[in-house]
Amino acid sequence: MDLLSKKCVPCEGGMPPMTEEEANKYLSETLGWKLADDKKSIGRDFEFKDFKESMAFVNAVAEIANEEDHHPDIYIFYNKVKLALSTHAIGGLSENDFILAAKINHLPLLPRA
Repeated sequence: MDLLSKKCVPCEGGMPPMTEEEANKYLSETLGWKLADDKKSIGRDFEFKDFKESMAFVNAVAEIANEEDHHPDIYIFYNKVKLALSTHAIGGLSENDFILAAKINHLPLLPRA
């Protein structure tokens, strides 16, 4: 699939969201991301040393999101950041969500185990 080489494409609706089976195939390329219980979004939690590192990560995510014109829901809790991705225009998941997740996974600010 090579999601890193793809670009998000504008989605104005009119197409069905991914099935759970399709989403699970894409999850294999987006390590750490999980399918939500309702199967309409994917999410991932990140933990950093402190608030400053959390905000640097959020700002890097914002840069990628603006470049791709696809934006996550972002929740910030001091040294923790939770991201959720879905394609609101179709009420579920599209390839765009997985493209952005893959690109976020390759940020140099990502905490490494």
